Amino acid sequence: MPQTNILPRRPRGRPQVRPDDETLGVILDAARDEFLSRSFGDVSMASVAQHAGVSTKTMYRLVPTKADLFRKVVSARIGQFILELDIEALEAIEPAEALTRILTIYAGLTFSVDATAMYRVALTERDRFPEIATFFYENAIGPAGQILEAWLRRQCELGVLKLNDPRLASGMLRGMMAMEPQRAALLGQRPLPDAAEIAARAGACAELFLNGCRAGSRSEER
Repeated sequence: MPQTNILPRRPRGRPQVRPDDETLGVILDAARDEFLSRSFGDVSMASVAQHAGVSTKTMYRLVPTKADLFRKVVSARIGQFILELDIEALEAIEPAEALTRILTIYAGLTFSVDATAMYRVALTERDRFPEIATFFYENAIGPAGQILEAWLRRQCELGVLKLNDPRLASGMLRGMMAMEPQRAALLGQRPLPDAAEIAARAGACAELFLNGCRAGSRSEER
């Protein structure tokens, strides 16, 4: 029988250059840059698409709204923070070192340039876009507090600490660690703390806290 050279049919349309998850990563990087340099109201889906080098059609297919963009940028950053905190590994080290590590990683997130910018966006746009502020509070601030609260609660179960309200203590600790430097930076009074400052402050906050509420401390015996 004569052989016929039948070429396979080529699929219609332009072949996809990269998978959606990679494209989404490029979009989120572009969105973060846009949110860092503009107010939330000035950022548009078109500007992010242009920055990312993708079509608006692809943009809307992967991320339907600008609010979703903000949420995904914040969630990606919080995901990195959670990955850095190995809760099981904290069980194997002394409480002072464990608490210092938690506070250091928390402050590394809080004092990062992008997290500070996202916080500023949520703060300044809370009246026009209340859903943005709510999301940031519940999904950026919340997880850090929950992780620290869980660790404090565990230390109480082990008899290392004695606390009436671990959740309240978690908020106090995070405020002691971050509020003053963050507020000063947001008001333009000083730059964000560097790694050495963060480490020193985390150690000081951990020592102050643990010496004040350690089970069997002098303050408890009085």
